[in-house]
Amino acid sequence: MSTSTQEPVDYTDKPRWSYTPPRTKAPFSLRGLDSTRPDFPVNTDPKVVDRFYILLLGSGGDKMLSDETKWLALTHKSFDQGRRGFNDRLAFVGKQIVHLQASLALVQSPNNMPPAGRDVHGRKPFSHPALDALTSLSPNTKSFLTSKTRLAELGYKYDMQRVVRWSPRKPNNLESSGIELVLAHTMYAIIGAISLEKGNLVANQVTRERILKPLGFKISA
Repeated sequence: MSTSTQEPVDYTDKPRWSYTPPRTKAPFSLRGLDSTRPDFPVNTDPKVVDRFYILLLGSGGDKMLSDETKWLALTHKSFDQGRRGFNDRLAFVGKQIVHLQASLALVQSPNNMPPAGRDVHGRKPFSHPALDALTSLSPNTKSFLTSKTRLAELGYKYDMQRVVRWSPRKPNNLESSGIELVLAHTMYAIIGAISLEKGNLVANQVTRERILKPLGFKISA
């Protein structure tokens, strides 16, 4: 069995997201041996990524994050077996921010509950303006408004499916492969990336204006 010697490749000028680290590669791939699984293409064009960030974040959105972080936020751990980095930690931070801002938006929204009826014993329950909106803050309400299905639908509106880097279990059936969860996870990761590089104030503003407001939350000025 003969093996051909390959010349070393210079990765000095290549961005980290664009290649698999050489030391993480096996001498040869087993995937091509009698494999019926079709390849799943992913985006490699930085211009497509920039257009997505402009669509999501508005004018100048392509300049909000560094190139490395822009790609990292869009990379799921299933892509390239996680060898180019993935967005789990960014998504964890972003999810906390989105859920906190969702809770604040529900508390600050007007209370639409009907007034309680007259008590037969003449008792009057304690009420205070600061507590009136708490009836809107329930786990079911927040979970419904920020569910993975609704976040995935929002991701489709921003064309996120064109730029997210992942490896579906069934390339011919993305729904059963969990694309909804991947898109929601990526949405959280982008917020986490903004918090990492621009701070929580900017991340909170983006969350309220670009995620919660399109989802139907009433955002106060």
